Amino acid sequence: MRHFIGQLSLLHGWLPVLAQLFTAAVLFAVLASRTQRRGAAMLWGAVVGVMLAATAYWYLGSIGVAGNPAPLQLWLWIAGAGLVSVLAACWRGVWWRRALAVVAIPLCVVSAGLSVNAWIGYLPTVHAAWSRLTLSPVPGQVDRGTVLAMQLAGVQPASGVITPVTIPVGASGFSHRTELVYLPPAWFGHDPAPHLPVALMIGSALNTPADWVWAGHAAQTADDFAARHGGNAPVLVFADATGAFNNDTECVNGSRGNAADHLVNEVVPYIVSNFRTSADRHNWGVAGWSMGGTCALDLTVMHPETFTAFVDIAGDASPNTGDKAHSIAALFGGDSQEWSRFDPATVISRHGRYHAVAGWFDIPGGAGRRLLTATGIGSVSDSPHDGVANPEGQDVAANSLCQQASSHGIRCAVSTRPGRHDWPFAAQAFDAAFPWLAGRLGTPRALRIALPGLAPESTVTAQASAPNNPHGRR
Repeated sequence: MRHFIGQLSLLHGWLPVLAQLFTAAVLFAVLASRTQRRGAAMLWGAVVGVMLAATAYWYLGSIGVAGNPAPLQLWLWIAGAGLVSVLAACWRGVWWRRALAVVAIPLCVVSAGLSVNAWIGYLPTVHAAWSRLTLSPVPGQVDRGTVLAMQLAGVQPASGVITPVTIPVGASGFSHRTELVYLPPAWFGHDPAPHLPVALMIGSALNTPADWVWAGHAAQTADDFAARHGGNAPVLVFADATGAFNNDTECVNGSRGNAADHLVNEVVPYIVSNFRTSADRHNWGVAGWSMGGTCALDLTVMHPETFTAFVDIAGDASPNTGDKAHSIAALFGGDSQEWSRFDPATVISRHGRYHAVAGWFDIPGGAGRRLLTATGIGSVSDSPHDGVANPEGQDVAANSLCQQASSHGIRCAVSTRPGRHDWPFAAQAFDAAFPWLAGRLGTPRALRIALPGLAPESTVTAQASAPNNPHGRR
């Protein structure tokens, strides 16, 4: 029974529908009650409810929860919570009517939460919600002592493990939360550990380092891949690119913190030295969704000496927190030159030709024809712009950036699949891109496969990324 309840979906099925229907019934009972001072209380309650919904609308828009418009019922539940709060405070008379209004308050809050969750797909099941609420470890999490004992035993486990790491704050001064590292089964088969490739994982603007595990199922994707490849998969680093749940840094160095310096200059060397991963740039990549997708592209084109592959899932055209003027003000304190320094299109143009860099763009949308770019090393989609699935133009950005990237030597492809801008889409896109990423980074026993719509690269280029001789970045 416990397992059954834990696996109940909070995104689909009967549970979220039933919960909101029950809330609606209680709310109707409250509003249908006739009490003293009912008219004045209802009026003030309506005013408070509308103000509360308007404030929530402004706040969620300012922090960029999701690109898709919020569902109507979210604002209704927020307004309802404000309304019944006033009624509970003002009503006099029969005690059970006031008690019913009090009960309706948390029910409206829960229903609003269910609406937000259905909107962004953050908590897929009851178990995931309870685990996040109680701050439970992610599935497969063990401490560093256990990791060491497993490594010394020399026995390859059936699945990978995740261990938390506290990376010292260095010159970046970026205050961050505990980060997580996924170690595939093959990492434990030898002592010392093999020099495996690494993928840096970055989530959306509102995030915790564990989001890619809970909502994006990244560790499960890696485990499934490892099971088909003798326990081999890239090491996954679930980095903290924001420092707080609602601090949208866009992975830049700016007024919200030096996130880029933390990721490149602190996370990367820490992982290499503490987990004996490859230090070769050909064996390092970045994958991310939404803000993280923008980060994946930006970090790679800005630091090709460190990363040579990226997976950009529904990222934007550039680091942004709104329109360009707002982004420059919020992220860079009004310094447009700093914005240009982190704008991918500008970075690519200024850099010139890249060597041995490749990327996978993934966007929600319909299937369309694949068109080769002029250089023949880029594959874009001719699907018409889908403003519902990509309300901030992520599909336009992906095609435009791939066109430009390919003209500067970066192999890239734009892949489309049904979905919208939410975590379930991110999980599906990462699962689709992972075999390419693992092969591209030189994972042992993993085939190096071509990007969608492109011919395979030459054998000579492929051999350059093998992680067997990690003698530093080239």
